[in-house]
Amino acid sequence: MADTNEVLDLLIVGAGPTGIAIGAEARKAGLGILLVDRGPLVGNLLGFPTYMSFFTTRDLLEIADVPFAIPEDKPTRRQALVYYQAVATKYRLPLALREEVTRVRREGELFEVETSKGDKPRLRSARAVALATGYFHNPRRLGVPGEDLPWVRGRYREPYEHYGDRVAVIGGGNTAVETALDLWRNGAEVTLVHRGSQVRGSVKYWLKPDLENRIDEGSIAARFDSQVVGFEPGGIELRGPQGSERLPADFAYVLIGYTPDVSLQERCGVEIDAETLVPSFDPDTCESNVPGLYVAGTLQAGARTDQIFIENSRDHGARIVHHLVHRLGLSGTPSPVGTVDS
Repeated sequence: MADTNEVLDLLIVGAGPTGIAIGAEARKAGLGILLVDRGPLVGNLLGFPTYMSFFTTRDLLEIADVPFAIPEDKPTRRQALVYYQAVATKYRLPLALREEVTRVRREGELFEVETSKGDKPRLRSARAVALATGYFHNPRRLGVPGEDLPWVRGRYREPYEHYGDRVAVIGGGNTAVETALDLWRNGAEVTLVHRGSQVRGSVKYWLKPDLENRIDEGSIAARFDSQVVGFEPGGIELRGPQGSERLPADFAYVLIGYTPDVSLQERCGVEIDAETLVPSFDPDTCESNVPGLYVAGTLQAGARTDQIFIENSRDHGARIVHHLVHRLGLSGTPSPVGTVDS
């Protein structure tokens, strides 16, 4: 296994907004760091709908004292991608992208972190590790027959391939509602399927009445109080108030949220609540039950994925770095922005 003699102060697993925020704070404190991600920088945002706008205002998406300088109040996906890339560039964050962390284990005072890039394994050493992998890479599944058919999808990007198609959108939250409206406005025949009696009350205030009006006028069909029993060629088997129904469909989008993958945390020794998937951690420092191993960002919420977002986890980086600097007995001398240790 290839390895390196360099001992990092902090290895950060995940290069999304939270990982970038932790890295920037660590750089300001003069720590030797590396961000490792199995995908590209801010890969979670790359998976968002192409023309999405954030519900959150630009000031609440800012990290690392870098202004989100755009004229619009609510940034688009594209603007957010450019912004977080700019933060990474400003702090010259050392990155190991498309490299997957397979194991983290404590060896004395250090962590040994095993990674793999293609068929090339590597062993890295660090005094501390922060897990900030998020959950957007793991869409929640229905667990019904036929869900793996090629026309059943767990992510929505844009509507243009679906002009004239019969498309079922399963879900009742923001993503499902926004997707249904986008598809309808671009020529698809849309049916919204939701197990609840109406879409969620948390749906964005400008989307909810828009969808309800489209349903009332018959432009978008709806199946409320309905559950998907299975997918089969050309249609979806539903169970609703009137019993069983076969809904014809050319495509289906299962947009029912996300589930955190806790397997890496468990392999690292982090205690996970079996019901909530919430890890064991100190909310003041973000340190888990494993000394020197931190959990940050949306991971802290476990299965409650509607509890933690970028805007209310931006301080996790500062908490982690403050605790780590004190733990290592360092002075926290700032590292000049625009330089990076080789």
